[in-house]
Amino acid sequence: MNCIKLLRQYESTLQRMLSTPAIVKRGPVEAKIYEKLQSLNPFHLEIYNESYKHNVPKDSESHFKLLVVSDSFMSKSPLERHRLVNNILREELKNDIHALSIETKTIAQWTENPSVLKTPNCLGGGGT
Repeated sequence: MNCIKLLRQYESTLQRMLSTPAIVKRGPVEAKIYEKLQSLNPFHLEIYNESYKHNVPKDSESHFKLLVVSDSFMSKSPLERHRLVNNILREELKNDIHALSIETKTIAQWTENPSVLKTPNCLGGGGT
């Protein structure tokens, strides 16, 4: 791995950490997601509650996007990675989460491309 790329990624991650408040207010569902995904020993974890983009009550926690960076994904296909995350969150998917977008990367993949895919805006049930 290119040491300069790794150092730049470390610097970028450190800058993001320093610009983020130390105390993150999470709703109960998001807190469960965060806690359960610690079993993957994530190098980097981003949880986006995108419920506000949908026709749901204020402060809902039903639509999430995840970025999970972990070497737990090494030698796993994208489908195996998603199945692993889905299995970890099976209770939340059964009871709380209506929609879940998952992006998984190894540390090397994250170092090479530290970006997150954009989520399209919801068009509503009628597609309008």
